[in-house]
Amino acid sequence: MSRAAAFEDALQSFLATLQLERGLADHTLMGYEGDLRQFIAFLVAQNVADWQAVQGEHLSDWIGSLSDEEYAVSSLARKLTAVRGLAKHLVSERWRQDVFSELVRGPRLSRKLPGALSPDEVDRLLRAPDETTPQGLRDRAMLELMYSSGLRVSELCNVSLQAIDLESGLLRVTGKGSKERVVPLGKPAIEALERYLEVARPKLVKPRTGSELFLSQWGRALSRKTFWVMIKKTALLAGIEKPVKPHLLRHSFATHLLEGGADLRAIQEMLGHADIATTQIYTFVRGQSLTAAHDKHHPRNQT
Repeated sequence: MSRAAAFEDALQSFLATLQLERGLADHTLMGYEGDLRQFIAFLVAQNVADWQAVQGEHLSDWIGSLSDEEYAVSSLARKLTAVRGLAKHLVSERWRQDVFSELVRGPRLSRKLPGALSPDEVDRLLRAPDETTPQGLRDRAMLELMYSSGLRVSELCNVSLQAIDLESGLLRVTGKGSKERVVPLGKPAIEALERYLEVARPKLVKPRTGSELFLSQWGRALSRKTFWVMIKKTALLAGIEKPVKPHLLRHSFATHLLEGGADLRAIQEMLGHADIATTQIYTFVRGQSLTAAHDKHHPRNQT
């Protein structure tokens, strides 16, 4: 048996737990597995026999070696999170008695504030698609829905016909970890969806089309990659100079709601954040906006 094989059973047990109990997506699981196998390769190179022999110093040395290779701080933090999760799993499943990662400190992450479009830029973006074509009507409906409800791009592309209720103005969304939430639809989004469903979607339907709401020209669910390309092209048509990515509309949704006086807890629920701390980052964005307004308009700043 190779040295790496001594680590395999616990690794597979941990990955199975992530998949079955936490419902992580396949690409997230692959990321965890890649990081953990990289750590295992380091342990093998250090002649560590098995999980029982792993110490906090091994983890610190590994993170240090990756820092020397100029990994981004965010990548190092992600890798450390994966190992910490595994270390706790080893204890819960009685592979060892202590959490070896407990005293290892991670790299400091600088808080990166999310950007946002201005209301005028959002309006220009939403009006840019060519609504004389089925694809243009679809694109307008997708953009309106994303900005109206703060959806993630994966959630937007996975919306089914059964999940949307235009009469009540509500949408049932399946988010991270297969958690469901209900979000409201604004009037402009409802109207754009009605036009798309009545005029455009029937023209995009093919013999094997399923219940996906938004369809490609081949009658299949529109992919995230296609939506990324679309939103970039639409931003150029709208004359928006800043880089526009799908998540920017989600950030704009949250920022504009907060500026309009919405409750932070309500925004948290609509965004599908498990922790209010994740939503609180938008209060920093709001603070920056207030500071800019103060600098621009306060009479004592005009001298």
